[in-house]
Amino acid sequence: MRLLQFSTSHYCRKARLGLGYKQIAYQVENLTPGLHILKLKPITGLTTVPVLLLEAEDMQRVSEAMPSGTRQEVQAIADSTQILQFLDRYRPEPALSLPDRQLQTEALMLEDWLDESIGTATRFVYYDFRAGAGKQIDPSPSSQLVIQVVRRQYGINQAAVELAANRLKVAMEVLSSRWQNSLYLVGDRLSVADIAAAALLSPLALIPQYREDYPWLFERIERIHLLCREPLPPGLGN
Repeated sequence: MRLLQFSTSHYCRKARLGLGYKQIAYQVENLTPGLHILKLKPITGLTTVPVLLLEAEDMQRVSEAMPSGTRQEVQAIADSTQILQFLDRYRPEPALSLPDRQLQTEALMLEDWLDESIGTATRFVYYDFRAGAGKQIDPSPSSQLVIQVVRRQYGINQAAVELAANRLKVAMEVLSSRWQNSLYLVGDRLSVADIAAAALLSPLALIPQYREDYPWLFERIERIHLLCREPLPPGLGN
């Protein structure tokens, strides 16, 4: 398997956590933002990472695991959520899905909320920090150029950052009510909700205010990375 990614993308980190938890060997191909479209569009019809490319033996294995009459050749899986779902079919154990249907539905709803709302809010707050108080993390012209490109691409301005910060505040309240009393967000085992939260909030580890206000969050993020055999994100374990 080969994971097409941006090395700094927290959505790509989500896919890597899933691969690590399943103990699946894979290679990484880091793409250049902008030029990545030329590679991805012909493969998936989309322009976003991560994308998981399958070898012939991988395709055969997942085809055999699908019910009769539904088999189809799959060469590439785009989107971190789709990748996690594929990994559970490709290697069922250890499972990322919960055995209780109601709990699994809850975990999927949390994952979707984290993907669509909180991951975006993290991006806005993180890149605003990197353009201002956090500029010293990497003040090189190339790094700052990427940051400015991202800010323009997503329309990151002060008003949008304030809305994103408010969304993160609500997210911390929701997650703290779960994670501070349990090792897991849903049920009594790791699920896609934990994977999504650990990945999509990980960029905040470089922002001192978040590290100071929410130490429990980064304890959970660190634990999940260790469980998934994924190197800790910048700002943790230093």
